[in-house]
Amino acid sequence: MCDERLFAPQVEVLSGERHVHVGCIAAADNVGDMARSVLEVAPEQFALAGLSLGGIVAMEVVRQAPERVQRLALMDTNPLPEPPDVAVARAAQIERVRSGALIEVMRDELKPHYLVDGPQRASVLDVCMDMAVALGPDVFVRQALAISGRPDQREALRAVGVPTMILTGESDALCPMDRHTLMQQLIDDASLIVIPRAGHLPTLEQPDLTTEAMRTWLVQH
Repeated sequence: MCDERLFAPQVEVLSGERHVHVGCIAAADNVGDMARSVLEVAPEQFALAGLSLGGIVAMEVVRQAPERVQRLALMDTNPLPEPPDVAVARAAQIERVRSGALIEVMRDELKPHYLVDGPQRASVLDVCMDMAVALGPDVFVRQALAISGRPDQREALRAVGVPTMILTGESDALCPMDRHTLMQQLIDDASLIVIPRAGHLPTLEQPDLTTEAMRTWLVQH
């Protein structure tokens, strides 16, 4: 439930050095179609970064069109399919949102798990809620269905042969550290960057550190 504001600090800095485009994945309800929507508007070759659901989509982009992705950044994400117990809880969230409780679901069930405590927590949470409200309940349902039905991407990651950065906030409660070490192990020569004092959204919680990590990734060989 994020829009381009998720990467606003990085876009502000990096767009002065290169062309930056934030893809929209709000129209589809499955990961395959989300990836195709990215490929339809992307250049013939490009560097690709995705966070959370965006990272799941990025893995599918690489699976569908590996020849087009020149470098890859997977941030606070998960290559594994959804466990059955989580799928049950997500189905309950979908029903609540369909009944008109988007704000309550975001406030009570999702937002508390996003961020670490710190002086920026309240302002970042406000941005998260603003993004969610702007996207609305239909997008929530589509994205929840996509996450719940996401494929196992371990084989696709084993085939990745481009410079790759795995990045996570050190206190990400939604996508724990073992998911990121797994991705690092699956991709030859992938780097693992852990952002201190950050949870699931280091792009907003620790924007300077995250931007610098992305700048290094964009030039690594």
